[in-house]
Amino acid sequence: MKTEIERRTFLSRIWKWGFGLVAVAGAWTTWDILQPASPSGFGGLIKNGKAAEVPSTSVETISAAQAYVTKAPDDEVVALWWRCPHLGCRVPWCESAGEFECPCHGSRFNRLGEYRAGPSPRGMDRFAIEIVDEAVLIDTGTIENGPPPGPETIDEPVGPPCEGGDHG
Repeated sequence: MKTEIERRTFLSRIWKWGFGLVAVAGAWTTWDILQPASPSGFGGLIKNGKAAEVPSTSVETISAAQAYVTKAPDDEVVALWWRCPHLGCRVPWCESAGEFECPCHGSRFNRLGEYRAGPSPRGMDRFAIEIVDEAVLIDTGTIENGPPPGPETIDEPVGPPCEGGDHG
């Protein structure tokens, strides 16, 4: 025997199922949106080459991390944020002078980002570094203030300044 369903009951069930599907889709989308993004790119971990390949007398530019990497005399890898602590200008490395020279207001920093001269309140800020399986991981989500002005930990000669002199 076949049972017939009333039109009103049929439409009521269709509407309830429709609203239920919309609610499930909305909950699913909300769940996806609320999940944390994977930490890659600036603000996350940036993988750089091998620790043994990091220069100890110059710097290497890592554009994805907005950083320079170099080695301290004790072979510790240092990652410097390329922003000047004074007003946030990008501080380029001057190969001929062997130092960083800020083009905006003339602040100067040695290869390890330590303050040398100019209006900057401290040395260049640094990123946390991890060495995993000989690979250098730069954590651009962890910024450490640069060292305060004071004696430099490395004694490297200063050559002629880059084009523009003191950039002032």
